[in-house]
Amino acid sequence: MPASRSTAAHKHTEPAANNLEAFWMPFSANRQFKQKPRMFVSAKDMHFMTDDGRKVLDATAGLWCCNIGHGRPKVVEAVSKQIQELDYAPAFQMGHPKVFELASRVATLMPGTLDHIFFTNSGSESVDTALKIALAYHNVNGQGTRTRLIGRERGYHGVGFGGISVGGIPNNRRFFGSMLTGVDHLPHTHNLKENAFTKGQPKWGAHLAEDLERIVALHGAETIAAVIVEPIAGSTGVLMPPKGYLEKLREICTKHGIILIFDEVITAFGRVGNTCTAAEYYNVQPDIITMAKGLTAGTIPMGAVAVDAKIYQAFMKGPGNAIELFHGYTYSGHPVAAAAGLATLDTYREEGLFERTKELAPYWENAVHSLKGLPHVIDIRNTGLIGAIEMESIPGKVTARAFEAFLKGFEKGLLIRTTGDTIALSPPLIISKSQIDEIFSTLSSVIKSLN
Repeated sequence: MPASRSTAAHKHTEPAANNLEAFWMPFSANRQFKQKPRMFVSAKDMHFMTDDGRKVLDATAGLWCCNIGHGRPKVVEAVSKQIQELDYAPAFQMGHPKVFELASRVATLMPGTLDHIFFTNSGSESVDTALKIALAYHNVNGQGTRTRLIGRERGYHGVGFGGISVGGIPNNRRFFGSMLTGVDHLPHTHNLKENAFTKGQPKWGAHLAEDLERIVALHGAETIAAVIVEPIAGSTGVLMPPKGYLEKLREICTKHGIILIFDEVITAFGRVGNTCTAAEYYNVQPDIITMAKGLTAGTIPMGAVAVDAKIYQAFMKGPGNAIELFHGYTYSGHPVAAAAGLATLDTYREEGLFERTKELAPYWENAVHSLKGLPHVIDIRNTGLIGAIEMESIPGKVTARAFEAFLKGFEKGLLIRTTGDTIALSPPLIISKSQIDEIFSTLSSVIKSLN
């Protein structure tokens, strides 16, 4: 048994600055890292700087989040000013001006009637919030039997118990025992035989959405609250939606009164091109959109959930002084995060970054697909400023080949992200054509050197 707080001995020694053991790193090979650390000490625009003085080109926008690049003056100034002016304000029964301004501005960027915004602190919290809103919505509408949630195989929806329950990545689920009950999963859409080396949306796979009808028939529509999918599945390996797939999901959800949630933690805020959201890009309107990452461009943690007006209005009943939704976070709409969000939205607009994604997308597509034919490359996928290079796995050593590419890329001054044996790319939207060339020249060299 661990020692209690009252009896545990106090540690009087000062920790060493270079002691790496105290920090249990997330989603990391802790032992491998701590044997040979890779440390960033500063960042500006498209580059990180390492502790040994090397510049590393950021081909992943941090973790899909630094969409405007690093150290942008407008955001730095806004955060610095806000923390001096109002460092914190409670969100329960109180407010501050910037959070209402940010909500209004985010709402204008959402498609259709998704015009009410609930703030969270991360993508994981956004997903759990969206699931709770969907369940509560049916409850207030007198359909409390609708408690079942439908995710998708290979889906990633964060690390909350709601998110891993509807998620479909095995390693994210198998260690944690009981999760939410009443969850089912659609099949994933990845099929190398049919869709390898597709540019944009693959032609094959729309029919996979029809499996939702099977799930409805199995459980009954009156038991299903919501379906949640990523328009583009990110952390599972960057999987593009087949043509007609999202439209079919929308049609079936509408038919059976099921809430459709798009998890746009990765795709929102210009990643796919010329629009804020993938929902608008694909012209499919869900009932709820989750977001985070690009909302503040990674500077201050913040997430959000956009809900359709019909959902919000369903809660606005009863006595005027009654709490309508028993849910929230201490840091919902945090003043410093709100300031960062406003400055980030200003930067998107003033620099035309959503439009820039559209302009660069063809050049990016050609660059990504230039790697076709290199050793061990079995698929390439892309949309907007997103790219994925799937590598053939080493027998008995799944993930090893892509991780080797990650390490060699870092040595050559390039930051990539790997998931399984897929190399994922998602650079800041400020990237230049010459920097795109640099990414793929370096990556070509790395791939040719792999075992």
